[in-house]
Amino acid sequence: MLAVAYSGGRDSTALLHVAARQACSLGLRVAALHVHHGLSPQADAWLAHCRAQCEAWAAAGLPLEFHVRRLQGRPAAAQSVEAWAREGRYQALAEMAHAAGAELLLLAQHRRDQAETFVLQALRGAGAAGLAAMPAAQWRADGLLWVRPWLARPREAIEAYLEEQGLAFVDDDSNTDPRYARNRLRLAVWPALSEAFPAAEAGLAQAAAWAQQALELQREIADEDLRKLEADGGELDWQGLTLLSEARASNALRAWLQRRLGEAAPASLVRRLLDEGRALTTAAWPCVGGALKLYRGRLSFMPEQAGPAAPAASWLDLSRPGLHPMPDWGGAWQVEPAGAGGLPAALLARVEMRARVGGEQFQQQPRGVARSLKKCFQAAALPAWARQGPLLFAADGRLLYVPGLGADARGLAEPGEARLALRWRPDPVAVL
Repeated sequence: MLAVAYSGGRDSTALLHVAARQACSLGLRVAALHVHHGLSPQADAWLAHCRAQCEAWAAAGLPLEFHVRRLQGRPAAAQSVEAWAREGRYQALAEMAHAAGAELLLLAQHRRDQAETFVLQALRGAGAAGLAAMPAAQWRADGLLWVRPWLARPREAIEAYLEEQGLAFVDDDSNTDPRYARNRLRLAVWPALSEAFPAAEAGLAQAAAWAQQALELQREIADEDLRKLEADGGELDWQGLTLLSEARASNALRAWLQRRLGEAAPASLVRRLLDEGRALTTAAWPCVGGALKLYRGRLSFMPEQAGPAAPAASWLDLSRPGLHPMPDWGGAWQVEPAGAGGLPAALLARVEMRARVGGEQFQQQPRGVARSLKKCFQAAALPAWARQGPLLFAADGRLLYVPGLGADARGLAEPGEARLALRWRPDPVAVL
C-alpha cells in the first residue's frame, strides 16, 4: 500500500492518477488522502469532487481507496493560518497513511514550488536548513517515508499530462489571496522574475539542491564532533568546543541543542552562548523548556521541572545489543559489543535499575579504591543536575554502572567472556 496526498488540485490530481496507473501494473493499492481544512466555503464541494473522482477511477479498474480527515479547531492567536493548516495537514496525512497501512507517502510539489520555497526562506534570512527547502525523500520519526517525486519537474509538464488525460481538478480560490506570502511572490514577483531571468526557476531549485548537500555535510561534521565532545550523561565538553573554529563550533553547538531541546535553537541563543561562554566558567541561560548551565567546563540542559519522583526499581535484560528505551526514566540504555573492557553479557541478562539513595560506592579503575559516588561525581566535574540517571545493579546487589561515570571496575568482564558496553542516553531522541 502506498499513499498520495490528494487535495483535488491540478498537481495532486495528476500525481494520484499516475500513481494509481503504476500501482495497477505492480499489483499495489493506493490510498488517496484528503484533508478538509474547513477554511474555505468551497471545502465541502472539493471533498465531494475528490470522493467522486476516486470512486470513478476505482470503478474504471484503478486500485484506489479514498480517505478523508477534517481538521478541528482554529489557529492560535500568534499562529498564522498557513502554519496552522500546514501542521494540521501533515499530522492528518501521517495518521491516515498509518491507518491505511502505508509506509510511503507521495506529495505533489514540483520545481516551481521548490524554487519559491528557496526564495521565501532566503528573504527570511534562513541558513542552510531553510535554504535546503523541501527534501525529495525524508524518513520521519513515525516510520513513514515522505517522497516528492516531482521536485525536478516543471509545472508545465504536469499541466500537459492533465490535458492529455482529460483530468478534472479544482482551483483553490485562496491561491489568489495576496495576504499569504507565497501568493504575493507568485502574483507580484514571479512573473517579472521569470521574464527577466527565464532560467530562474531551474536555477533556484538547483540552489536548493546545493543547500541540501551543504546541510548534509554540516550534519555529518556535527555528528563526528559530538562523538568526541558529548559526555556519557549528555553534557557538552565546552572547553573542547571552544577549540574548534568558530563555524565548526557553531555547527556542533546547534546540533547538540537540537538533541537536548527537541527543536532547532534560535540563532540568537547560539550566538549568545558562544560569545558569553568563552569568558565564563559558571553560567546559566534560559531556553525553551528549561535552562542551559555551564559548570566546570561542561554545558548541560536542565529541564524546567524535575518531574515526578523517580520510578520504582525494575528488573531488565540488557544482554542484547541495541537501544533499550526506558520512557518512565526519560531515556534509554544503549548496548553495544565491546572489544575491550565492558561488562559480561551473561551478567547483564538480569540487572536492576534503581535511583540513587546515598551511600553507594563506585570503583573507577580495576586496581583503584572504591569511593563514594558523591566524591566520584565531584572528581568527574558532574553538576548536581547531571547526577539523576538510574543506577544499574547486578542480581547479587553489586553496582555495575553509573551514568556519567561508566562501568564499575569491579564488574568488568574477564578475558574470554562476551563483553558489552553500556551507555545511558537521557535525551528525548533516545526514546523515539
